[in-house]
Amino acid sequence: MSRPSNPDPDPRDLSESENRPGTTPPAESGTSTGTGPYRPPRRGWATGPLVIIWAMVVLFALFFLVYAIILATD
Repeated sequence: MSRPSNPDPDPRDLSESENRPGTTPPAESGTSTGTGPYRPPRRGWATGPLVIIWAMVVLFALFFLVYAIILATD
């Protein structure tokens, strides 16, 4: 005799570890945030942002150098 398929198993058929009250089944592993192909992180800064930052630093330094020269000559 074949038993009908039941998604809820009979608690008398479960092993002792699965039959404790308050236990929950393990979570599914397909819900993690790491889905998709693996892409290794890039190291370092790109050349464009570094050039812009260094240009601003040089302009900043030149501005104050010229300002100091103007104050010293007055």
